[in-house]
Amino acid sequence: MALAQLEWSDLAACRGSEGSLFFSPEVAERKDDRVERENLAKKLCASCPVREDCLEAALDRHESYGIWGGLNELERRAFVRR
Repeated sequence: MALAQLEWSDLAACRGSEGSLFFSPEVAERKDDRVERENLAKKLCASCPVREDCLEAALDRHESYGIWGGLNELERRAFVRR
């Protein structure tokens, strides 16, 4: 029996984590709360073995929301402009 090929997301450090850490809530969020939430998500991303794959996938799909590959929406836009 052959093993199924793993996708990069199967190896992600965030796999099984609370999604609310990586995405803004549907209600208004205070700036301090957003910064804290994003910093926690980025800490998890910093040690992720597939961080670059995640960022590449987000850029390919033009993800508009959330933390992907350790970058938020504004940071990804600035990254693309470089």
